[in-house]
Amino acid sequence: MKEKTVSPVSGYLMLFMVIGISLGLVGVNIDMEEEFMLGISIVYWILAVFCLPGFFFVNPNGSRVLVLFGTYKGTVKKNGFFWVNPFYRKIPISLRARNFDSEKIKVNDSIGNPILISVILVWRVKNTFKAAFEVDNYENFVRVQCDAAVRKMAAQYPYDNFDDEMAEITLRSGVEEINHALENEIDERLSIAGIDVMEARIGYLAYASEIAGAMLKRQQATAIVAARLKIVEGAVGMVEKALEELSAKQIIELDDDKKAAMVSNLMVVLCSDKDTSPVVNTGTLHT
Repeated sequence: MKEKTVSPVSGYLMLFMVIGISLGLVGVNIDMEEEFMLGISIVYWILAVFCLPGFFFVNPNGSRVLVLFGTYKGTVKKNGFFWVNPFYRKIPISLRARNFDSEKIKVNDSIGNPILISVILVWRVKNTFKAAFEVDNYENFVRVQCDAAVRKMAAQYPYDNFDDEMAEITLRSGVEEINHALENEIDERLSIAGIDVMEARIGYLAYASEIAGAMLKRQQATAIVAARLKIVEGAVGMVEKALEELSAKQIIELDDDKKAAMVSNLMVVLCSDKDTSPVVNTGTLHT
């Protein structure tokens, strides 16, 4: 079965009819004190009380699923005051957008590193029939399937590309791609319950506590190595330029041994992470 929208009788019209007939019967009983009319009045009041459960209202962005003895009769989405058969079961389902901020769960990325991850989901009910009858509890269904989708998605990508340099998309850097894949995965899982996924994104991402310290040291070491490589590259260029300038301007003639000593001293000065202490040579470079 599919969702179908119905428009019940206006509750105001039914309420005015009940009140009007009640006042009319009161007037008749006052003028005609007969047992027959008294019996009719009693029967009417019993029916009036019986009809009271049929009144209900629907708030904006709300709905009521109508069920009669196990048979789906339709969904009321129009807001207002209505009346239906008192035997109808009226299941309220909100159509408003809702936020779901999942708890931080521990999962393994594609290379086995334990990480902590949580997701922020914006969703709403699109099909009231599926939400009411296809799953047992659609709100709990959203929570469980959201966690399952996060675990599956996290296992497909590495946290970063330190261990896998060929990885183009990672959980940390591929924000747009990861969020898009996560949204598609959750939307596919929740479609059975008539849920429309409006937005899904990672709310928290970090290494698990047992490896966080080691990973931080590795990141620091990687940054230091990258900086050293840059420093060495610049120092080699400076030494090369210095030797070329000395030869071009014929300031001093250096043999291979003297060039090696000069290169060694310059590289130590340029690549050192501490301030160097110069030593003044009072003799000559040729002794």
